[in-house]
Amino acid sequence: MGFYLLFNIAFLIILGMFIFNIIMEIKQWSYNNKQPVLDIRCRVVSKRTNFTKSSGHTDANGIHHSGSSNTMYYVTFEFESTDRMELKVSGKEFGMIAEGDIGVLKFQGTRYLDFKRDVK
Repeated sequence: MGFYLLFNIAFLIILGMFIFNIIMEIKQWSYNNKQPVLDIRCRVVSKRTNFTKSSGHTDANGIHHSGSSNTMYYVTFEFESTDRMELKVSGKEFGMIAEGDIGVLKFQGTRYLDFKRDVK
């Protein structure tokens, strides 16, 4: 009896965390949609990646299934006011932007839209 109670509590906690994350994503999406689209001159000061991987599992037949991996890309922009903002970008954008680039960042709230590098 105790195992089933513990299992149900763990299940409800995990379900609650999942629902909480969905609600937070919807709130962030809604917030971004209400913000103006801004074009501001800036400089790229850093780039980073966040790599996550699950280890996979072995099924009842002894067959190993590999885990999944996910890479998220972030770029930090510094404005002329020296304020900085880190935004999540696609892998393609990440590859096209270099540290030290100067140009115009287009964003809406915390949503990256575009970066137009100055042509030298």
